[in-house]
Amino acid sequence: MKILYEDNHLLVVEKPINVPVQGDASGDLDLLRMAKGYVKEKYQKAGEVFLGLVHRLDRPVGGVMVFARTSKAAARLTAQFKARQVKKRYVAIVDGDPPAAAVLTDCLLKDERTNTTVVVPEGGKQAELRFQTLARNGGQSLLDIQPDTGRPHQIRVQLAHAGLPIHGDMRYHPQAKPGTQIRLWAYALTLSHPTQGEKMTFFSRPDWQKPPSPRGGADQIGRGEWSAQLALLPAFSVCAGVYLNEELVVVDKHSGVEVEPDLVVQLAPLLGEVFPVHRLDANTEGLVVLARTERARAQLEQEFYEHRTRKLYHVVVCGTPREREGKLVHWGIKDAALGFMSLCEKDTPGAQRMALTWRVLETNKELSKLEILLETGRTHQIRVQLAAIGRPVLGDEKYGDFAANKRYKVRRQQLLAKELEVLGLRFTSEKNLSLPCNL
Repeated sequence: MKILYEDNHLLVVEKPINVPVQGDASGDLDLLRMAKGYVKEKYQKAGEVFLGLVHRLDRPVGGVMVFARTSKAAARLTAQFKARQVKKRYVAIVDGDPPAAAVLTDCLLKDERTNTTVVVPEGGKQAELRFQTLARNGGQSLLDIQPDTGRPHQIRVQLAHAGLPIHGDMRYHPQAKPGTQIRLWAYALTLSHPTQGEKMTFFSRPDWQKPPSPRGGADQIGRGEWSAQLALLPAFSVCAGVYLNEELVVVDKHSGVEVEPDLVVQLAPLLGEVFPVHRLDANTEGLVVLARTERARAQLEQEFYEHRTRKLYHVVVCGTPREREGKLVHWGIKDAALGFMSLCEKDTPGAQRMALTWRVLETNKELSKLEILLETGRTHQIRVQLAAIGRPVLGDEKYGDFAANKRYKVRRQQLLAKELEVLGLRFTSEKNLSLPCNL
C-alpha cells in the first residue's frame, strides 16, 4: 500500500488493484485493515485504530483513496462527498471510437442480489459523467473521466451502455477475456482539508506501464501505448499529453491557459526544465511543443523561424465565405504595449507579412467552420486576418463580433490548433470544434 499523504486528520493512499476496500465474503485482506495496521504500527497505537471510510472504489480498480483519521474529519469529508464538492478524475482504456468529448446522463438501478447495475428508463437514480478523449490506438481509446455523481459501478455501466466498454471489465464488457485486468484507474482526487479548508489534489499514476511479461498474453494492452498521456495526467488543469521523448514534449493546451507561465509551471515538476519555442494565445486551445534539451530548443526555434513547421487550425467564424477556399495576404504591425495587431500598408515601418490559406469544412449559413493553414506565424494572425474580411472568430473578445458572441452565448474563442508537424513528426489534437445551434 503506497502512502500519498498523511497528517493528523487525513490518510491518502494508492489502492492496489483487486483489493477490496473493506471486508467481504471472500475473506481477503482489505484496504481498510491494511491502512489501520499501518497507522497502528507507525504511531504505536494501543487498541483499535479509528479510520473513517468516506468513499469507495470497486475491488478491481486502483487509485487514490482518502481515509479520515478523526471523527471530525470523517463527518466533514462525508459532507463534502454528499454535496459533490469532492472532484474525482479517472482514466480508462475503452474499446470503441468515442467522440472528442461527451456528457453521459443515465438512470441507474442496482440489483443487490447480483451486485450489478443496469441502465433503466425510470425508477433508478440519476448518474452523470463527462469525459474527454486523450488518445486513440488500434481500436482502443484513452479517456479522462469526471463523474458528477457517485453511483455503484457508475463509470463502468455508463460507458458500456454508450458502446464504450472498459477494456478488461469482466462484469460489463461482453468480450472481456479471462485473465485481463480492468483498465480503470482513479488518478486524481480534489477535496478541502477538513480542518484547514485548503484545497488539496492528490494523484496516483496507473501502473499500466509495467514491462510486458516475456510470455505476452491477453493482458498486455495499455502498457506502453499511452506513456505521454499518463505521464502528464497531473497537469490536467492546463493540458493533456500528446507525445513525449527525451528531446521534446507535445501537449494539447486548454483554452484560457498561457504557455508562460501556466503551462511551463505545471510541466516542470513532472518533466524537469522545459523550453517554450512557440506560442498560442491564452484563449486558443490545441497543440503546443516544448523542448526538453538545449539542442532540441535550438532545432525547433530554427524550424519555426524559417516557417518549416506545418500548423493547421480549425476555427468557427461568423457568416459564410463566398468561396469554398482561398488565400489571405495582409501586412500588420504590432502594438506590444496594447497587445494588439493592426493592419497596415506594406511599406509601413515595422510591417510584417501575414499569409494563410483557408477552406470551408462545414456551415449552417450563419456560422462556418474553417480549416486554416498558416504560411507565416504572427501575433493574433488568424483572428486579425479573418476579422479583416468580415468573418471574425466566434468568441473573440478583441477582434470579434461582440453581438454574435452574446447571441450564441460563446465566451471562449473558437480557435483550435488542430495539427502540428515539427522535426518530421506529425501530431493531431483530439479536441474538436462544433458549430453552435442556431438560436
